[in-house]
Amino acid sequence: MEANNIGIKVAKPKEKCKDNNCPFHGSLRCRGRIFTGTVISVKMQKTASVWWERRNFLRKYERYEKRKSGVKAHNPSCINAQEGNIVKIMECRPLSKTKSFVIIEVSGKERGFKERMEAEEESKVKREAKKIDEQTDEAEEEVAK
Repeated sequence: MEANNIGIKVAKPKEKCKDNNCPFHGSLRCRGRIFTGTVISVKMQKTASVWWERRNFLRKYERYEKRKSGVKAHNPSCINAQEGNIVKIMECRPLSKTKSFVIIEVSGKERGFKERMEAEEESKVKREAKKIDEQTDEAEEEVAK
């Protein structure tokens, strides 16, 4: 089975798949917006969470801040992107309630992805511990009254 031309220059996958929602081997048509981001999670079946950073200008402070944007994208079995991969996604028809994008190319692995995710997880744990400490302090103050 020959891989379909999807309309933009991307490397065609080496593997073949029988996924009907694959732009290369199925009948899915891609159109619209194209984004490049990092795969954060692949815990859902044939779905990947893709996030990317953007810069937003704050007029008051005349500086930029970093913000994150993200979508859920279909992950065909012939591409099979993993966590930490830098991918190119393209808009398509809605595949489910939350999926309107499909991964069309894996560009490589993001450096320092594993360390960044571990640091985020650690900061979440610290925030939760701090919140619990504050609640116990408030409870002790009420008992003291």
